[in-house]
Amino acid sequence: MNQYFENSDLKSDIKIIEFELLNQKYQMFTDNGVFSKNKLDYGTKLLISVLPLSTITGQVLDLGCGYGVVGYVIAEKTTAIIDMVDVNLRALHLAKRNTKKFKEKVNIFESDVYNNIKKKYDYIITNPPIRAGKEVVNKFLFQAKDYLKKSGELWFVIRREQGAKTIIKNLDKEYNLSIVKKDKGFFIVCCKNC
Repeated sequence: MNQYFENSDLKSDIKIIEFELLNQKYQMFTDNGVFSKNKLDYGTKLLISVLPLSTITGQVLDLGCGYGVVGYVIAEKTTAIIDMVDVNLRALHLAKRNTKKFKEKVNIFESDVYNNIKKKYDYIITNPPIRAGKEVVNKFLFQAKDYLKKSGELWFVIRREQGAKTIIKNLDKEYNLSIVKKDKGFFIVCCKNC
């Protein structure tokens, strides 16, 4: 449960996980104290599978990047420039290691939600840290509007039992919202800034 916290006292045990995504095999470094350390979680996999990779350009924020799967795929498949942020220093170290070959397109730095964000983005993409609590998740989703360019898009994944319907209802008041996909209790949501 300590994956979305600033410091981890857990002993490091870096390992490589393998997974298939978008009909391609990937290998990533993971470690104790990061979200989904043993395998790519289904929510992130589903989110990436429906992202409009052929049209993503400009500036992208991978918010709560973890060990870097979303940022890696966007760097590999698009022309976008990606900022990848997390509060977990161990996760940031792994993200840097995993995205090393994209160093010209990827900027990785520490930020507790939007605290160190100084610009606006065309896309903000996140699998918010539900276990960090409702207050943190609400910051991830409801403060995104302040960091999106006009017509920018917030893409996120959330599970039904984690309050998806209430969050979607409330976000629909702020954005042009569409539910892009529902699967196994997961909702993939796109919120367009208006």
